[in-house]
Amino acid sequence: MPRYLPFIPLFLCICPFTVFASENIEVEPLTTTKSKSEPQSTPESQSSKNVEYFPNKWGVGIGARRADIPYATEDDVVSDVMPLIEFENDYFFLDGLEGGVHLWKNDEHQVNIYSRFRFVDIPKEYQNETQSDAFDFGFQYRFQKDGLEADVAFMSDGDKRYYGYTRTQYHWTGGDWQLNPYAEFQWKSDSFNEHYYGLDQIDPGAGLAFSAGVNTKYHLASNLYLLANFGVTRLEDDIYELPTIENQYQFESFFGFGFYPDAKRPNNNPVPKESGEFLRVAHGWATPSNLNDILTGNAKGDRYNNQLTSLFYGIPLSDSLFTLPIDLYFTAGGVWHHDSEVQDNLAEGVIGVKAFYTLDLGWRFRIGVAEGLSYVSEVTYIEGSELDEKDYRPSKLLNYLDFSFDVNIGDVFNHAPLSNAWLGYSIHHRSGIFETSSAFGRIKGGSNYNTVYVQWHF
Repeated sequence: MPRYLPFIPLFLCICPFTVFASENIEVEPLTTTKSKSEPQSTPESQSSKNVEYFPNKWGVGIGARRADIPYATEDDVVSDVMPLIEFENDYFFLDGLEGGVHLWKNDEHQVNIYSRFRFVDIPKEYQNETQSDAFDFGFQYRFQKDGLEADVAFMSDGDKRYYGYTRTQYHWTGGDWQLNPYAEFQWKSDSFNEHYYGLDQIDPGAGLAFSAGVNTKYHLASNLYLLANFGVTRLEDDIYELPTIENQYQFESFFGFGFYPDAKRPNNNPVPKESGEFLRVAHGWATPSNLNDILTGNAKGDRYNNQLTSLFYGIPLSDSLFTLPIDLYFTAGGVWHHDSEVQDNLAEGVIGVKAFYTLDLGWRFRIGVAEGLSYVSEVTYIEGSELDEKDYRPSKLLNYLDFSFDVNIGDVFNHAPLSNAWLGYSIHHRSGIFETSSAFGRIKGGSNYNTVYVQWHF
C-alpha cells in the first residue's frame, strides 16, 4: 500500500481547520485522536478512489491421489499425481479440477459454462491406451450464501454421454484449518453407464450414485498449506451387479501441498503500478533436446524447423511469497504452432501461475517460473515423434512449465517510457510428469521450444 494512503483521512480532517484559520476564526486545538464519529478509512472507501486490490482467491498446488478400482481386476488401487490451480475473478473461476465461465452472477446466484475433471479408475498400465480421464463440459447453476454452497450441473463427455449431479457443501474456517464437507448425487444416463461400467458390452440402464467426503486445507506457515481430501462413492445396485464391477464402494484420498494467500496476512494491498497486468508476445523454435540439456546449454535444433508464436496475458496475484519480493501472476495464453513439412497449423491453450524474482544490478533482471496446464488441438510433430519412439499414445492435455529470464528495456536504453517493457528468453515446456498422472495419459516425455519474447506491463 502506498505510504500516503493511511494519512488521507487525517488530511481531510485538517483541511477544514486550515480554511477556518485563514478566515481568522478561532478553533479548538488539533489533536491526533480521532472522535468516534469520524469516518474511518476502509477498503470500500479506498476502492471508491479507484484503488486496485490483489485477488484473495488464488493458489497453485500438487499432490498424490489414491483411489480404489471398482472394476473386477487384479489391481485394487490406482494412484495419480495431480497439479491444482485456483483463481477467481468477476468473469471465471478455477478450483482445482473444476472451473467455469460466468454467464450471469450476483452475490448469491451464478449460471456458468462449466467443466469438471472425471476420473476413470482402472489399472495404470491401461490408462495410456484408453485415456478415459477427461475434462467434461456442461452448464452449472450455483447458489452461495455465507459458507453454504449448492450446485446443480448437466454434463456430457466428448461423445455425448450425458450425466448430471447435485452437490451441497459447506466452507468452514477455524484457526489454521479450512474444512469443506460435501455430499453429492450423480445421475448417469444409460449410455454413460453402458460405456464406463458395462464396457460397451452390457447396458445396466440409467442410475443414481452417491458421494460424500471432506476437503481440507491446513495453514503451515506464510503461503504454504497442506492439502488432504477424503471421499467415498456408492455405486447403484444395477452397476454393482455387473460382471465387470467388483466393488460397490469406492474410496479415494488426496495428499499434497500448495501455495495460497497467507491467511494471517490481510490481502488488501493496492496493486503497485509496476506490477499491473501484462501482455507477452513470444516466438519460439522447437528442439528435440530434453529440459536438462537445454538448461545446461546443450540443446539441438529441430531439423524441420517447427516454430510457434504465442500471446500471454497476466493478472497480478501478489507481490510477495514467503515474505520474499516475488511477484505472482495468473496467466493464460494462446499459442499458434505454424505448419511445416511434417505438421499442419495447430492451436494450443495454456493456463498457469507464474512467479518473477527481480535482481537489480544497475539494470533490472528477472527470473521467472510458471506451472500450469496445456492443451493442444492436435499433437505437435516434435512431441508425437518422441512418444512414438517410446511406444506411448500421445495426450493432448499435459503439464506446462515455463522458465524465463529477461531484462528491463527501459534500463538498458535509460529511457523511462520503456520502464514497463521487458525483453527475454523462455522455455515453453509440455510433459507428462514421468508417467505419474493419468490426467496426462501416463506418458513420459513431451516437447520443448526455445522462445524470445517482449513483455509489457500496464
